[in-house]
Amino acid sequence: MPGIDESLLEAMRLPGARGASLVDWISGLALGAVGEAPGGDWEATAAETAELARHVAESGSLAAAGAPGAGPTGPAAPTGPTGSVRPAVAPEQEPPVEDMIATTADAYHLLRFVSTPFDSTVFLHLWLDRNDGNLALARIRLSEMADRLVLG
Repeated sequence: MPGIDESLLEAMRLPGARGASLVDWISGLALGAVGEAPGGDWEATAAETAELARHVAESGSLAAAGAPGAGPTGPAAPTGPTGSVRPAVAPEQEPPVEDMIATTADAYHLLRFVSTPFDSTVFLHLWLDRNDGNLALARIRLSEMADRLVLG
């Protein structure tokens, strides 16, 4: 079972891989990174992608069909004692989505949420060159890597 460094190096062997990182979407910190960073700074990239991942992970509208709070017939977003909206998913539960894909003119950004027994607050971020990368293959391999990843 590979750890963080081994998984990130495996991701870099994918065709078109420019950079890869493991990010905690709660804190916005990169737990590990290899290759180039989009924009040149892995910490800034981690913070920015974590914000996007956090919005998706806390969104009940993207939950799988039949999940609590999913779809138009689900209940309204739960509120806390002060009336603030609570996240639709607790940190110890799986996020409502498996992965996210963002495309730019020259690249693909693939974010794959990692499920762990103790929490689900991390994701793998793979930056692929659009001309050389294979998005379908990258999704499959990143999913396999996330399933095998050992944290701790």
